[in-house]
Amino acid sequence: MHDQAAPDSPPTLFDWQFATDPYPAYAWLREHSPVHRTALPSGVEAWLVTRYADARQALADQRLSKNPAHHAEPAHAKGKTGIPGERKAELMTHLLNIDPPDHTRLRRLVSKAFTPRRVAEFTPRVQELTDHLIDGFAEKGEADLIHEFAFPLPIYAICEMLGVPREDQDDFRDWAGMMIRHGGGPRGGVARSVKKMRGYLVELIHRKRDDLGDDLISGLIRASDHGEHLTENEAAAMAFILLFAGFETTVNLMGNGLYSLFRNPAERARLQDSLAAGETGLLETGIEELLRYDGPVELATWRFATEPLTLGGKDIAAGDPVLVVLAAADRDPARFDGPDTLDLSRTDNQHLGYGHGIHYCLGAPLARLEGQTALATLLTRLPDLRLAVAPDELRWRGGLIMRGLRTLPVEFTPRAKQRN
Repeated sequence: MHDQAAPDSPPTLFDWQFATDPYPAYAWLREHSPVHRTALPSGVEAWLVTRYADARQALADQRLSKNPAHHAEPAHAKGKTGIPGERKAELMTHLLNIDPPDHTRLRRLVSKAFTPRRVAEFTPRVQELTDHLIDGFAEKGEADLIHEFAFPLPIYAICEMLGVPREDQDDFRDWAGMMIRHGGGPRGGVARSVKKMRGYLVELIHRKRDDLGDDLISGLIRASDHGEHLTENEAAAMAFILLFAGFETTVNLMGNGLYSLFRNPAERARLQDSLAAGETGLLETGIEELLRYDGPVELATWRFATEPLTLGGKDIAAGDPVLVVLAAADRDPARFDGPDTLDLSRTDNQHLGYGHGIHYCLGAPLARLEGQTALATLLTRLPDLRLAVAPDELRWRGGLIMRGLRTLPVEFTPRAKQRN
């Protein structure tokens, strides 16, 4: 096991045992090699940043660019440092790959869609989607909460925000399903799905020009028509990244969060008692704690040094990739008391689960809404929900950036569907 490593030998990173529980390895790195150069599974060499203070500094450092053109190696041209297929599909000009001033301009265009007020208006629809999905398995007494619940909920929610018609949303679900499998599907399947999604989004943008609505894609078109100079590629890339960033993160937030509650029954009981009493305070702090404790994004997306710099005492050369390990920073004992303990009432909780700086997660209000609604409704409607397999039978998905379960089989007392 990783925590048995001798003090002078780094733990093994990125094998399946590490994926199951990376936290002992990250604890070793924080203590012995907090800014650590390593070869990733793809062969790309990168720096891993694991301490909270260094991570926060790196996330806000403008010398660390999001643009893969700054990578010193040609590996980025082979698609080793971004989302599979985004380069061939001409979807590179999105918020995760660009710097100011383009980042500032594009972010401003979509930020109004994710204001707390706009998200609050969406709350009844998220509740409706949540109840509908639970109705699909409530009478069975068993379910896979990833495939039957955590996966479809954010897909349908973000599709509705974007303005994807209901009759097309199942296609989106299929494409997203291929993207989330991270190599578990047919070779090249992710890139093909990305290409199909791009083709659809371009076509949808054309269709909507003649029938603008109150959705996000219509808003992008309006902004473009009012002189904001949003190219067709930028509009398609923007819609793509909002979908991509807005669904897998939320799938993992729900899956990891539920699994953490199953493993911490006393905290789960506290939350259920609080919900039964009609309180929301513990749910609100609890979602933030679940994000900190075992969050959906293990490593922040790629950054590349534009000039030589020093981080955590290490000299980083221009062109070097830097990966901020959010999962390690959010369990740093120098920042959090009892970091390996789940405490749903933790209030001093400035976790980095949504990032920090100009790339702070745009969809954080929507993710909070979906996470709170999903957990509260599941635990209220299916109060005896329990894992249907031993924890060591669960498997985590591959992939460098995200952390999420492949499946989450559960059992519960069968319940009647809700009657409207």
